Amino acid sequence: MMQATLNNVRFAGMATCVPKRVVSNLTDCRPEIRADRERLVRNIGIELRRLSHDWQCFSDLAFDATEKLLDTLEWNRADIDALIVVTQSPDYLAPSTAIILQDRLGLSTGTIAFDVNLGCSAYPFGLHLLGSMIAAGGVKKGLVLVGDKAGTFNDPLFSDAGTATALEFDTSAPPMYFDLNSDGSGHKAIILPVGGSREPVAPQHLVQFKNGEFDHWRRAVDLVLDGPAVLSFSTQRVPPAVKSLLEYASAPIDSVDYFIFHQANRMINETIRKKLGLEPEKVPSTLRDFGNTSGASLPVTMTARIHEQLGAGLNRLILCGFGIGLSWGTCLVDIENAKFPALIES
Repeated sequence: MMQATLNNVRFAGMATCVPKRVVSNLTDCRPEIRADRERLVRNIGIELRRLSHDWQCFSDLAFDATEKLLDTLEWNRADIDALIVVTQSPDYLAPSTAIILQDRLGLSTGTIAFDVNLGCSAYPFGLHLLGSMIAAGGVKKGLVLVGDKAGTFNDPLFSDAGTATALEFDTSAPPMYFDLNSDGSGHKAIILPVGGSREPVAPQHLVQFKNGEFDHWRRAVDLVLDGPAVLSFSTQRVPPAVKSLLEYASAPIDSVDYFIFHQANRMINETIRKKLGLEPEKVPSTLRDFGNTSGASLPVTMTARIHEQLGAGLNRLILCGFGIGLSWGTCLVDIENAKFPALIES
């Protein structure tokens, strides 16, 4: 594990944007798979999902979130030193989406802008990366944009979202604590096997197929997810990581107001909650209404469920993302007097 403490970094605010389009796993499906979808909703907990228009990219959602956040913070765009985009849904393979957004947002050409390729664990890793640049003293104000365009109509799990978080240098800010981990031996548990240099896209990869009568149609270029492997990884790795971070930070578990976990599925999240002995009211969930929004699921949950509480006073949060890589990251952060606009729909 990599554990670290960041000083002089203030969590200034966050905004979240989701598509207006709502898809139901129960009613927006073929009649012959309705019973299967009902079982899925009971077990996985995902009933509604948000899907972008065909013309929308993740960057469009992130742009709208950033615009709202900057307006709310009343930050001068010329003062923003860094823009980090953490996504697996870039506009192009090259150049990076962050550099395109630097121009689109009207930021200075002196702004550091680059992309990071991470999915469900993206948020804690993104906070640590930007926070480290601020703690080092060179960056005074920065933005980290996290999210993906991961949803498709037929896949019942994933949704789309874009988020923006603002951090700034502040000598009076409380410390942020991190516990970050990677295990590439499990990389095949969640993988897009086609489309990179290892196996470039060929015509046969675009042909739809399904493995059974009630399976949904898919292509070789679509995501492959090993459910049992992900369940085992998540429930075995996450609870010890949370406990280790609390011990490292000398923070009693009762001192934490909210525990925000990646919204993977109900079974995984309930197992983690029970292993840690947490009360349900301390563990907000957005699975039912938003599905799995990949790296954006922590900001989506913070915005959709507790943005008023977070904007009203001091709150201590555990933020924990886990998934593709395999990777898992946990952050302990105290948030006070930050700006949290209501959920944006685009």
